[in-house]
Amino acid sequence: MWNNYYILWNYAAVSIADIRYMELGPTEELTYKFPASTFVFTIQGKAYVTINDQKHEVSRFYVLHGGKGSVLHIEAGQSGLNLFYLMYKVSLPSGGRTDLGNMMERMNPFQLTYGFAPKSPVVLYEQVKQIHTFWNQKNPIHHFQAKSLFYPFVEKVSAQIPHAATRYSVTDQISKVIEIVESSYAEPLTLHVLAEKVGSSPRSLSRKFKQATGYSPIDYLIQFRLFKAKEVLLHTDATLDEIAAGIGYPDGYYLGRMFKKHTGLSPLQFKEKTSGPLKWPDLTSTLARNDISSGRAGRYVYNDDDNHYQYKHGGSLYMNRQTRTGMLLSILLSLTLLLSACSTGATSNSGGENAGSKGASSATSTVTTDSQSNNSEPRIISTVKGDITVPAEPKRIVVDLYLGSLIALGIKPVGTPEMNLKNPYFTKSLEGVENIGEYETISLEKVLELQPDLIVTGDPDLFDSFSKIAPTLVVPYGELKNTHEEIAYFGKALNKEKEAESWLADYDGRIADAKKRVSEAIEADAEVSVMQFYDKAPLAFGDNFGRGGQAVYSALGLNPPADKKEILMKDQLVEVSSESIPEFAGDYIILTAENLTVEELKSKPVWSSLDAVKNNRVFIWSPDRSWYFDPIATLDQTEELAAWFTKTADQK
Repeated sequence: MWNNYYILWNYAAVSIADIRYMELGPTEELTYKFPASTFVFTIQGKAYVTINDQKHEVSRFYVLHGGKGSVLHIEAGQSGLNLFYLMYKVSLPSGGRTDLGNMMERMNPFQLTYGFAPKSPVVLYEQVKQIHTFWNQKNPIHHFQAKSLFYPFVEKVSAQIPHAATRYSVTDQISKVIEIVESSYAEPLTLHVLAEKVGSSPRSLSRKFKQATGYSPIDYLIQFRLFKAKEVLLHTDATLDEIAAGIGYPDGYYLGRMFKKHTGLSPLQFKEKTSGPLKWPDLTSTLARNDISSGRAGRYVYNDDDNHYQYKHGGSLYMNRQTRTGMLLSILLSLTLLLSACSTGATSNSGGENAGSKGASSATSTVTTDSQSNNSEPRIISTVKGDITVPAEPKRIVVDLYLGSLIALGIKPVGTPEMNLKNPYFTKSLEGVENIGEYETISLEKVLELQPDLIVTGDPDLFDSFSKIAPTLVVPYGELKNTHEEIAYFGKALNKEKEAESWLADYDGRIADAKKRVSEAIEADAEVSVMQFYDKAPLAFGDNFGRGGQAVYSALGLNPPADKKEILMKDQLVEVSSESIPEFAGDYIILTAENLTVEELKSKPVWSSLDAVKNNRVFIWSPDRSWYFDPIATLDQTEELAAWFTKTADQK
């Protein structure tokens, strides 16, 4: 093991980052996060020192070491504490020595955490003092001399590590990661951060953690965050946005996506179906048995496309459970049957229980006609829930997800969720439209009160409830791949084919004009990022969520960052660690942010280093505009961005 230690030091390219001398007064406290691998050498006084949660009682001479990202906390005694910091950076040669990488996985000497009272402390003191003297002269030759003295210091310290170091064992590393996750889950934790805190490489830690627990570290973090979210859901009336902020997620929509992805249920469905107490598995106590499967949180196979409807719009999703007693449900059903019996023009819904098996194998909603059908007659539509009969001219439509398409076709519904009513791209078209609640809390009582003759939804889970009220057209989000498919589909389904053709012709002309203006304003190979600003963990988007993704990638056909294209176009939404922001930043950035300017962005760490920020190539808009991605919003966003690209080019 220690042979590898010296081999790695021997082959590493080492540079001194900084050397500092510091004096802490009596009882003074200091907390410091190491920006690079660091030696701390105390020379006078007493203190209680914690480094990466390892506690040391320091008196006079003491050596401490921690890797980049390690957190040092000092509580000086009554006599204060005098110390030196020696910070250094390391890189290994690339190519030719694959064994060095394997050694780093087994033992990373530059990330080790340890502390001990050294032998021959005066010799170390003289070495450190000389290094500090040379370094402060700020002359290249003196810096070279400082570096030459640094190696003898490292050699003297290293010789004592095998006898004094308190490096974490594998079991200690796993336990420590569990402790960090469960105490700091709301913080921006990444695999790299966790590995640095326990003195391991990310790859090695991931492998060892999964062998010991059955989870990867990040999967464990996700599961624990969702467990805390479940606790808050069951015991409070917090909104999804409030819960997200408390567990380290950027907003309620990201939380909702993660919740359904990993549990198979939406947050509201979980809240309504769960009554018993929750129990989180104590992995620390079971590490010795290496068996936590019986207590593991449930996992489900899912189709990601079926989940996107939850993220259509922004705002707070209130999780107040609606009380539905057996008597109330009976009344609702009775009213539904009464309305059905009394309505002379009512059409039957063949998508109920009898049609369920027939529709189960249908992957695509289609509109079918026969030789006897014409535009004035009802249409039979095949959906994932079976065939339904749509009235020839529905007059009272309730719609949740696809409101934009209906507005584009000149159809004004009688009811829609609250956030649709706030859509800035067509609020003037919604005068008199009733609020039926939110996507997660739609009021069936309100829908029933509106007496719809057709319900259009993107949520298959609502079919059973909706279909008892009116014929229900279910089109899961993601099934219609683009604006053309969406408008054409609803044009045919709702007897608005001419309106669909006309709207799409106008859409195509305006999009073509916008693309032409953008192509003249920016380079053909320019990379454009779609992101959302968030201090803890920014988000990067592909072309299938809001934030301008459809306008940038689908409508304008611009290029995402080449290295990240595959993941962005596959996962659609990626949580980005602070250190990875440059990897997702293109030549231009389309950024969703609340109350933020480009000038303010220039003062923020990491962001200020980006070329797009330096060159004022950042378009910032507020969530209430960027979150929408219906056809009307996409068209307006495309033209808005085209105008910005043109203006940016004119200012060069």
